[in-house]
Amino acid sequence: MLELKTKICFLSGNSLKIIAAIAMLIDHIGYLLFPQYDALRIIGRIAFPIFAFMIAEGCKYTKNKVRYFFMVFGLAAVCQTVYFVFDGSLFMSVLVSFSLAILMVYALQNFKTVLFAHGSTTVQKVLSALLFVALVFGIFFINLFVEIDYGFWGCMMPVFASFFHMPKNCENVFLKKLDCIPMSVFTMSLAMVLLAISIGWVQPYSFLALVPLLLYSGKRGKLKMKYFFYIFYPLHLVILQGISMLCAL
Repeated sequence: MLELKTKICFLSGNSLKIIAAIAMLIDHIGYLLFPQYDALRIIGRIAFPIFAFMIAEGCKYTKNKVRYFFMVFGLAAVCQTVYFVFDGSLFMSVLVSFSLAILMVYALQNFKTVLFAHGSTTVQKVLSALLFVALVFGIFFINLFVEIDYGFWGCMMPVFASFFHMPKNCENVFLKKLDCIPMSVFTMSLAMVLLAISIGWVQPYSFLALVPLLLYSGKRGKLKMKYFFYIFYPLHLVILQGISMLCAL
């Protein structure tokens, strides 16, 4: 059974990120250079769900939660500054969406850790639950006044994927069985439905991302490519924006 699963689920985390990066590049080429070709935007729809799923995985396995958050948030801050200086745009990028998502995932993790901790009081459990709920509602209201890429349900997608990620102190056998890749893909797909309803148009094509996600092996991959993806996002946008400006001359 294990050998069969290994053959079917053969995509590493690095492989998924490469697929998402290529899809994102195609999407942005369509957006900035060839807006008349809808097919490019359709292909690009698979990028966000894959990256959202990997954000949830990153929150689950990172050894340094603070560093992980500030790496994403720091890059988001740099990109937003560049957007504002060159375009005067206050539109919040997908990195802002993921930064907010990481905060909510951490709050959810904290609630589950307190919930299953021996000796934790009812007050502690209630306070940890209220912290998570307050953060979710706070980010919901932020999305009402600030334009953030993929909106509230985009921010919630990694949270949905993290729903059944169990802390180490969880001793419930049934809940531990639910902490698996297919269940994470399923719960995230619920957020994808809500996102598709809220955005419409090509967003339903994002469900194509479920195919590679279900082929995920749960392993990172042999190559250390973490920093490549942090560099790729701003670099490809700068290059494409430069090409777009040259074509406009």
